[in-house]
Amino acid sequence: MHQTALGGPEVLRLTELPRPAPGLGEILVAVHAAGLNPTDFKHRAMSRFLPPPPLTLGWDVSGTVVETGFGVTLFQPGDEVFGMLPYPYGVGSHAEYVTGPTRAFAAKPAGIDHVQAAALPLAALTAWQALVDTADLRAGQRVLIHAAAGGVGHLAVQIAKERGAHVTGTASAPKHDFLRELGADACVDYRSEDFTDTDERYDVVLDALGGETATRSVSVLRPGGTLVSLLPGAEDTRAAAEKAQVRAVTLLVEHDQAGMRAIAELVERGRLRAHVSGTFPLAEGARAHVQGETGRTTGKLVITVR
Repeated sequence: MHQTALGGPEVLRLTELPRPAPGLGEILVAVHAAGLNPTDFKHRAMSRFLPPPPLTLGWDVSGTVVETGFGVTLFQPGDEVFGMLPYPYGVGSHAEYVTGPTRAFAAKPAGIDHVQAAALPLAALTAWQALVDTADLRAGQRVLIHAAAGGVGHLAVQIAKERGAHVTGTASAPKHDFLRELGADACVDYRSEDFTDTDERYDVVLDALGGETATRSVSVLRPGGTLVSLLPGAEDTRAAAEKAQVRAVTLLVEHDQAGMRAIAELVERGRLRAHVSGTFPLAEGARAHVQGETGRTTGKLVITVR
């Protein structure tokens, strides 16, 4: 699913390209399924972190190892793997084959299929790196997760509960039952409620929205708490954080084999599962982008290849 120009979903075309070959320390993966993320929509439409097209999008991948490059010892042809290609420059999983560094992948959990596995990497790594690596979320702490029914959010709810935290999630009212099923202790309807209108003070806020939401989130953190934003906040976010004596950081997800293994272990124990709200064959990738850009997806969308 290739593009030669920036623009709307209509720029995506099914295109025949040469099959890539694995380089040093890389594996060639036959893609069975590939997750779709908001960053795909943004990079399709405008030059952000990547150079201009031609371009094949996609960072999430689940599939089977076809070939290994020189020096690879962790996998061999036939192994089922899942992972996130190095963000942002390792892009290219919305295709029949993709190459990537060995340590961007982990063994696919046996108990889930490739669609489920493909929905996890980028979103689950983002949640893990935000809550565990950055905020060091611990049992008994209280966390607020914005956009909790979205791709990152619904996985963050599960990871936070596994860490023993008390979880509050923001989402529209029809999605509250979904959040409670995931383990959320409290829900806030962002359409009719102000999340700052509370005496609650959180140890951690995970903000997937950025802008003014990040700045306003500072006020609900206890002194010493941590705000992890996935998008830049407003200009006064950092100043507000310094005044409130809280830590405010912006996270850019990184490929991470240790994180992937931790995610796989949660999946294998039945503690983490991606909610897939829709699948699209590779040839209908443009339609997947159209649906994803509505901003109303619960969980994840996945492109199926094999």
